[in-house]
Amino acid sequence: MESYLSQNFEVKPKGTSDEALERWRNLCGVVKNPKRRFRFTANLSKRYEAAAMRRTNQEKLRIAVLVSKAAFQFIQGVAPSDYAVPEEVKAAGYGICADELSCIAEGHDLKKVKAHGGVTGIAEKLCTSTENGLTTDPDTLARRQDLFGINKFAEPQLRSFWVFVWEALQDMTLMILGVCAIFSLIVGIATEGWPLGAHDGLGIVASILLVVFVTATSDYRQSLQFRDLDKEKKKIAIQVTRNGGRQKMSIYDLLPGDIVHLSIGDQVPADGLFVSGFSVLIDESSLTGESEPVMVSDENPFLLSGTKVQDGSCKMIITTVGMRTQWGKLMATLSEGGDDETPLQVKLNGVATIIGKIGLFFAVVTFAVLVNGLISRKWREGTHWYWAGDEALELLEYFAIAMMNDKALVRNLAACETMGSSTTICSDKTGTLTTNHMTVVKSCIGLNVKEITNESSLRTELPESTLKLLLQSIFNNTGGEVVANKNGKHEILGTPTETALLEFALSLGGDFHAERQASKLIKVEPFNSTKKRMGVVLELPNGGGLRAHSKGASEIVLATCDKVINANGETVPLDAEILEHLTVTIDQFANESLRTLCLVYMDMENAGFTPNDPMPTEGYTCIGIVGIKDPVRPGVKESVAMCRAAGITVRMVTGDNINTAKAIARECGILTDDGIAIEGPVFREKSLEELEKIVPKIQVMARSSPLDKHTLVKHLRTTFNEVVAVTGDGTNDAPALHEADIGLAMGIAGTEVAKESADVIILDDNFSTIVTVAKWGRSVYINIQKFVQFQLTVNIVALLVNFFSACWTGSAPLTAVQLLWVNMIMDTLGALALATEPPNDDLMKRTPVGRQGNFISNVMWRNILGQSFYQFMVIWFLQANGKALFGLQGPEGDLSLNTLIFNSFVFCQIFNEISSRDMEEIDVFKGILDNYVFVAVISITLFFQIIIVEYLGTFANTTPLSFMQWFISIFIGFLGMPVAAGLKKIPV
Repeated sequence: MESYLSQNFEVKPKGTSDEALERWRNLCGVVKNPKRRFRFTANLSKRYEAAAMRRTNQEKLRIAVLVSKAAFQFIQGVAPSDYAVPEEVKAAGYGICADELSCIAEGHDLKKVKAHGGVTGIAEKLCTSTENGLTTDPDTLARRQDLFGINKFAEPQLRSFWVFVWEALQDMTLMILGVCAIFSLIVGIATEGWPLGAHDGLGIVASILLVVFVTATSDYRQSLQFRDLDKEKKKIAIQVTRNGGRQKMSIYDLLPGDIVHLSIGDQVPADGLFVSGFSVLIDESSLTGESEPVMVSDENPFLLSGTKVQDGSCKMIITTVGMRTQWGKLMATLSEGGDDETPLQVKLNGVATIIGKIGLFFAVVTFAVLVNGLISRKWREGTHWYWAGDEALELLEYFAIAMMNDKALVRNLAACETMGSSTTICSDKTGTLTTNHMTVVKSCIGLNVKEITNESSLRTELPESTLKLLLQSIFNNTGGEVVANKNGKHEILGTPTETALLEFALSLGGDFHAERQASKLIKVEPFNSTKKRMGVVLELPNGGGLRAHSKGASEIVLATCDKVINANGETVPLDAEILEHLTVTIDQFANESLRTLCLVYMDMENAGFTPNDPMPTEGYTCIGIVGIKDPVRPGVKESVAMCRAAGITVRMVTGDNINTAKAIARECGILTDDGIAIEGPVFREKSLEELEKIVPKIQVMARSSPLDKHTLVKHLRTTFNEVVAVTGDGTNDAPALHEADIGLAMGIAGTEVAKESADVIILDDNFSTIVTVAKWGRSVYINIQKFVQFQLTVNIVALLVNFFSACWTGSAPLTAVQLLWVNMIMDTLGALALATEPPNDDLMKRTPVGRQGNFISNVMWRNILGQSFYQFMVIWFLQANGKALFGLQGPEGDLSLNTLIFNSFVFCQIFNEISSRDMEEIDVFKGILDNYVFVAVISITLFFQIIIVEYLGTFANTTPLSFMQWFISIFIGFLGMPVAAGLKKIPV
């Protein structure tokens, strides 16, 4: 079945085309309840609608850009706008309304921007400051919110419980049984009167309602969990200036007039205008479908909600929020689009469809056999032209029994199932294997190596000129910032690396704000994971000319230098001896698991340099090298060992120096004696033949680029058929996250681009949590296998018992009401009992399923067929010999025998449910009391079985059993456990 699905329907683990999903839906078209089965999967019509909206947006923006370019040619001659401020807006103290702001952003209307006084003029009309942002007076913020709206998108209304009841009623079997119940009531009351004639019909109705309400309750709770998960997914924080101070805020709290700071990987949180920044490239593909990034600057200041910062950094003013933005309108459609089916959903739906069709075939045959028996009997009696009410009811009962042979599997699973099949984890180092709390612990400034402690004397030992250069370099060439928090205390914002450097500079007595104000930034080249460095160009005060500062990977940045500052603060040539000293220092730092950065500078000629010119790539002077400590997270070594025991290979992919990477990898237990550590540039030069030899052995890749990571993942997946999980936190990790079978984004350090590209977000950025995800993934997969094993066994036995009984005796021992109860045991209650088993460490002692593993394994078939054979034989033995064995005679004897068969059948399922807790281990009682849901389900099943047999005979067609008959029923069910244990000893 699985090879048939992949070959003919191309339903992949991720990235399946809409056309393939459409073909797959058509295959599953004849199902019991498609409304429930596909509720949490992709709504293809909504996806087509969203694609059409993107095309419209693309055309709108294309026209808007063309108009803007034309308008810019004549911008100086713009006449004052005839825009009139609405009275309520004017009364509130603002000079522009929400509709006008929305029109400016959506139309990219430069003329209107100019007419309102440019970005500064719009800021004034919004009563805000581009430097200090909004004031945080609650009344003012509330008034602003009332006028301009909130930054939230319309969400589909939470469906009420009764909607789920209605959906549960759409089940084809239940609808047919409902019709049977109505006819049964009409015929029964007409022939036998009330209430005697209503018992059969009311019994079916009560059973249907019980099944519907239990199903609806389960589905309703699931919908609430999905909603909570969706809310967690949408929690995004952004850097905002309010009251003159930088702070992190939820994007939902943003208002027009807020000043927002964006950097690489951030998602633009609302429509707005560019205030200031450098080299800003915006990816608008999510909104327009256009893959080419757009440069944003003073000439093109428009930033649209939902787009991503691909490069550079900037400050923007929010102008339009929420549903007034194009992204808000698009999200309203996209939110109903849903997600693709997960691989396990596809397999389960395939199993369900096959079972459904087989069940339908047997249902028709069973009904035909039963009707043939009734008509043959009436023909022999010569009453075939005369039909009494009882016979009509008998015909309806046959139809109901036959339809209950059709069963279905309807499960909705989380994407973490793929993680359970993973054979390789490609992990980042920083923040995942390490704590991401960095500090500068060693330095080599002026060629002197020094340990940095709280009592360090480095500040007094450095020449004043060297110290000044060092502080200028750190405070200006940074993506971080030192700000005052709400309590007026200094707070450092930025990446852990930037934070470590800024803390180091502050400890040397530096003043961040004074240093930033002393010179003017001319150009900024943000850190790039390909170039492994970042740089700035400053205009020095008092006509001091231009100076470039650069920092980054030590060996790469040091290679751009031809001079160095010595211990006396003098600039001297970088000769071979000094170069050797610095190279040895870098290696020494790296071997101590330190991340090394080299800081360099260059005085430039003023002539002709513009912000559009590239940074110099040679001729720098080395200021020094710093070693930054990022300790390994507690528990990582144990987690890596657990992965190794579980058959999962952990590979570390990092941008760090190879010696640093190897030292950390050994400390984590990743790099072994037979493993390979390789640098990205070396990996890139390898031929395909060489890669095939070394890729399986690669455990560490250092100085890697995003392309290296992507190439490694692709080789592992395609050439070696591995199921690959990849961690990532940056924008450049997106290709690898897409390529992997499962992408894991870091929730704390990750950019919004990385999170959007990922399948799972690790909220604490911890490698141990990744192992937990793998454990849960395996748990999901194995639990569903247990449930399917249990359900297929019940299906096969119930189908065979009623079919052969109909052929052999002309009647079925299990009635419609009884089968409805069995259906609930095996479906809703069975799922609750078996599919909610919590994960345990033993799961990580098994080998992974991998890409080629069959969902219904040989072990499952062994257990299903063996248990089904046992149950069928004992039920058939009771059917054939039960009357003689228990001395049962007459019509009451038939009822007692059928009740005994029904009771034995149910107890077979109860004990088989316990045996199904583990498909291979004999001890199935281990940890059973820790699973409260399982214990509760078994207890509830026992309680209701007693009630049905002893007290609901009129409705359920049962009669009270004697103590001996109860004992025999329970004993027959219990014997299934040693049978199951014996089956587990048979090798497959």
